[in-house]
Amino acid sequence: MSTSAPLESNDDHSWTAVTRAIRVTVQPRYMPGESAPEEERYVFAYTVEIVNEGEETVRLVARHWRIIDGRGRTEEVRGPGVVGEQPLLPPGQSYTYTSGAPLPTPSGIMVGAYQMQTDAGQPFEVAIPAFALESPHAVRTLH
Repeated sequence: MSTSAPLESNDDHSWTAVTRAIRVTVQPRYMPGESAPEEERYVFAYTVEIVNEGEETVRLVARHWRIIDGRGRTEEVRGPGVVGEQPLLPPGQSYTYTSGAPLPTPSGIMVGAYQMQTDAGQPFEVAIPAFALESPHAVRTLH
């Protein structure tokens, strides 16, 4: 997974990374109606916007996520496309989708990468910025 992309944290609780003129912005949110804290189930949704700011058409062909819960346990998720699609992004176009992740802890972190491909068939990786999953049940401490 590439970590060389510049990261931005925005005031609206979204995170952005740009790799090879592909901008990925993630906005997570806690889903209290789907969560059951008494059963150690905390559900988060996240909306991802992918914008092609480059000059060539690209396709998102696969994803790789690392989901780290509040106890440091890591789950890796790999698969083709996103939400059952492998979107094509011509220059200047964007693609937005929403997905989710359950955690056994009230907070965690997600980070990942998309495998993209140019029209010419050249593969390249695009960073998905690390972002926090935080519920109101998370205990915050200052160090």
